[in-house]
Amino acid sequence: MLSGLAGSLLAAGLPARDAGSVAAYLHGLAGRFAARGAPVGAHDVAARIPAAWRGVTRG
Repeated sequence: MLSGLAGSLLAAGLPARDAGSVAAYLHGLAGRFAARGAPVGAHDVAARIPAAWRGVTRG
């Protein structure tokens, strides 16, 4: 999932360092959102990526 996020950001034109940093941050944020319910699986984290993205882009 993390590599897919980074690849998507690279494809969107972000420099590699920025894409990796943003992907790692979003992945962690989505994980924190998913951790509000237990147990947490990869699909739970993936489902929270849009909410993490909205949280970051809306400031």
